[in-house]
Amino acid sequence: MKLSSVGFISMVLSAGIMSAADCLSAPTVRVKDIASIQGVRSNHLYGYGLVIGLDDSGDGSSSEFTIQSISAMLQRMGINVPKADINTSNVAAVIVTAELPPFATPGTRIDVTISSIGDAESLFGGTLLLTPLQAVDGNIYALAQGPVSLGGFSFGSGGGAGGASAVKNVPTTGTIPNGALVEREVPITIVKNQMLKIALREPDFTTAKRLEESINAVFTDNAIARDAAMVTVVVPNSYIIEDRIVDFISQVENLLVTPDAPAKIIINERTGTIVAGSNVRISVVAVSHGNLNVVIKSKPVISQPNSFTEGGETVVESDDELLVNEQVNPLVVVQDGVTIGEVAKALNALGATPRDLIAIFQAMKKAGAIQAELILM
Repeated sequence: MKLSSVGFISMVLSAGIMSAADCLSAPTVRVKDIASIQGVRSNHLYGYGLVIGLDDSGDGSSSEFTIQSISAMLQRMGINVPKADINTSNVAAVIVTAELPPFATPGTRIDVTISSIGDAESLFGGTLLLTPLQAVDGNIYALAQGPVSLGGFSFGSGGGAGGASAVKNVPTTGTIPNGALVEREVPITIVKNQMLKIALREPDFTTAKRLEESINAVFTDNAIARDAAMVTVVVPNSYIIEDRIVDFISQVENLLVTPDAPAKIIINERTGTIVAGSNVRISVVAVSHGNLNVVIKSKPVISQPNSFTEGGETVVESDDELLVNEQVNPLVVVQDGVTIGEVAKALNALGATPRDLIAIFQAMKKAGAIQAELILM
């Protein structure tokens, strides 16, 4: 029997690891939830524009590029105005960004984001002038225009240091829902030489092999896993002749696959967060965790002289109390092959907090007892 390199590696990594219980507990998902069709992708667009109609919250005179932009715009309209006479307080220079989704055709509307690049205080109440949006190839794919919507505000009474002001969120960034009109379609090639390529979002040899087997169970010997991230599928001739590529892709992406992943424990020490996968296994190890708390209490004591004593003074003295509390925990033996959930349950019996668990897991990893990758964020 001929076995591909990916299939051999998958067998080596999986042998003796997955039990029947593991198979039952492993999630089964659709292909479309863990992989994507190569060639189907979005594209980023950007452009430079002007937001007008601001209430004296636009760019100041130090933003020379805003003055140049206004002057050039007016000249295109046949109006010549000296730059010295241009007031930018109601105008703001902005960068407009958008994401062009795959298969977007001319006439499709997409959302845009507007961000100030000058010293404008707020874009509240402004309107974006017609702005061409281009991709990295320099071609214009969309045109943006419309009133800017903000998720915050900025108000102030002005008048010097004593003026009151209020700011919520970021008033120098806004959006225009459906604010851009697609003018050019991005060509997409899905099937090339009768070959369809499926890319896993999380590369894994075992998952790639399972995806291959799932496709071949429906379309015999049409798929092969090339590596941990890519599975190629030969489109059957009947789908090519009848122009049913979409039908074929729909059937493939709705097939069910059981994904696999290396055992990992993710730890965020700043927030005390611990996330562990179900494949994490523990070797035999003994764990004991205790805390030593030292508390010093100081109480003021007022000492007053006797009423008939001459020359006496009232003094304040300190009565110090030292308390030492050492938490005594038993030595817990963690058995071989238990899951991380069982370990957490055993450690919780010791009264361990999330931050205690982080310290314990780090020590267990150094002792070689945790059979998983420990990732610190």
